[in-house]
Amino acid sequence: MQSQDVAQRPAPPSPAGPVVDVEQAEAALVEHYPRLVRLAYLVLPPGLGRSRRVLTAHALTQRALPRNRTPSPVIPAQSTGRDGDPGYALVRLQVLRTALEAGLPLKAKAWPKRAQLPPLLPHVWGLKLFPRSGGADELALDQRLSTLSGPARAAYALRGLERLTDDGVCEVLAAAGVADPAGAVLEAGGIPAQYGLLDSPEFDPCSLQARPTDLMRRRQHLKAALAAGAALLVCGALLGLPGEGWGPEGAAAPPYARNPAAQAALDPAKLTRVPPTAWRSSARTDFSVWPARGDRTGDHALLRRALAVWARPGETVQVSATPGTLSGGPAGPPQLLYAGTVDAARVVILYDGLRIVRYAEPKDGTQGAALDFARVDGAGRAEAGAVVLGRSDGNVRYLTAPWVRKAGERDLMKPGSGAMNLTLTGGVAAPLASPALRSGPCTSWNVLQVTDGGRTRLLTDLGELVPARLTAGRPGSPGEVSGAAALHTWQPFACSLGTMRSAGVRSVNAWAFNEQLLPDASGSAAWVCTRAETWRGGGARVLAQFHTPGGAYGAAAAQAENVPACGARDPHVLAGVLWKSKAGDWYLLAAGSRKTASIRATGAVKGEARSSLLTVPAEQGAKAQLKGTLKDGRSLRGLR
Repeated sequence: MQSQDVAQRPAPPSPAGPVVDVEQAEAALVEHYPRLVRLAYLVLPPGLGRSRRVLTAHALTQRALPRNRTPSPVIPAQSTGRDGDPGYALVRLQVLRTALEAGLPLKAKAWPKRAQLPPLLPHVWGLKLFPRSGGADELALDQRLSTLSGPARAAYALRGLERLTDDGVCEVLAAAGVADPAGAVLEAGGIPAQYGLLDSPEFDPCSLQARPTDLMRRRQHLKAALAAGAALLVCGALLGLPGEGWGPEGAAAPPYARNPAAQAALDPAKLTRVPPTAWRSSARTDFSVWPARGDRTGDHALLRRALAVWARPGETVQVSATPGTLSGGPAGPPQLLYAGTVDAARVVILYDGLRIVRYAEPKDGTQGAALDFARVDGAGRAEAGAVVLGRSDGNVRYLTAPWVRKAGERDLMKPGSGAMNLTLTGGVAAPLASPALRSGPCTSWNVLQVTDGGRTRLLTDLGELVPARLTAGRPGSPGEVSGAAALHTWQPFACSLGTMRSAGVRSVNAWAFNEQLLPDASGSAAWVCTRAETWRGGGARVLAQFHTPGGAYGAAAAQAENVPACGARDPHVLAGVLWKSKAGDWYLLAAGSRKTASIRATGAVKGEARSSLLTVPAEQGAKAQLKGTLKDGRSLRGLR
């Protein structure tokens, strides 16, 4: 556990503020309970483990209620809204103080503080609770926060969650007993200010996932007096002895069911292995015809651990799943796609006909493992082109399909630069830069280009196990992004793919549905609609974008989710944008797909055009409603 710069003496008294009744403090605690628990969870030391941090955060927050009337601290940063409530100020200070105490090291000659001990309450018998896993950005932030001291984590959380100034943070930390508040604020400043990520499920102890505890051990405890020796043998076989590295089933929890079907699914000898040339004669061309590859396909110990963790992930396993993907164990023996060493990890890729599952454990034998799920039912040759083996140092490494003969790296924002060849070794491509791991401004978007016979496809990493396929063209009949026209269509809109990370995206199509002459005679603007389809069917994301001549990026004019627009079922779309000319004049520009017969604008801007394009003078900030009519008489509403 990290040492923390928190005073061991009682906290210095804060300036006396309004006296807070117990009822007032309780009302503030109940109203802002999720925020207080999130604050405690962020400040608690990561070394406690996610499950204990959750329970401790709830315990500390519930114990923050005073026993009688108590003066509230006076902190200048508290002025309006929630910060102006003295009851909230009191319970927040108590939560912060005890969370910092929980991270203090235990001393041999001193009684531990109550916050340093495991919480007695709350407790859920038979379950381990932990927050839902976030994306790559949230995981990176959590790792950075784990390197900070407790006061520095508190400073970062107060900045991000409470929106306090540095002076306000220093005063709150001083009231909580921190010896060097300014040093804590300075240390927190070394972490990028990604405060929006603090509101994600990764740091929400009130939105939890549940996993069973050690069910076998609970049963054995009831019979410990009669079978203590047998219990020791079982625990030694399941968990492995200290100092011997991985046990037979690694980071898996003990088994909770014994039946032939479940045992067959966990037997490495019964894994399905496809011959290397099966894909050439099979009626199907998807993941079901991938052969088993990698340098550890014969490592039965590794395969056993992977299957056991899949069926029963233990508390040290980081589990993630794309939206709409079940994370339960296999119904029968799955298919082995890969088992080998990737960078600093041993990786196993499995397929059960519905999902791709990736198991990874540290190569150095330390405890802890990762388990990732991705839904791939209905995948065809185009979608089954590659799977992510691992990500490290800003790069991603893919395992490609057996029919892929050539791989390359292409920058989607530089369509004329060509693709850089990537070496393929046993189907494993050389690492390429991953846009999903990048932070800061978007200046490039690198994608994987695979060649299947005479066809070229582009796949992009969106932070998930299976890359998304990129296409271009009219909905219902899109083509691959291979020719110059398709590549130039994607160029200004590549960075918009960042809004589709971790959403279970199967494919993204870009359709240039219209062009519009600008009213100041500066050229033609392009209207492009991008639609992201998901593996689960629902949750499709539509983005109408506007690009002016010479601009590096497109501008999002409208967006929607779960609508048929710009898709195969309804390829029509209508969108508008307020645009400022070089002379300083404002216009409402609107465009529909080519089969739009007329467009009408109402509201603050009024106008009508008997075509698929509309240009109307407007005022800055004006809002208008768009309605169109298709050539077949059907109405078309503007995308919002």
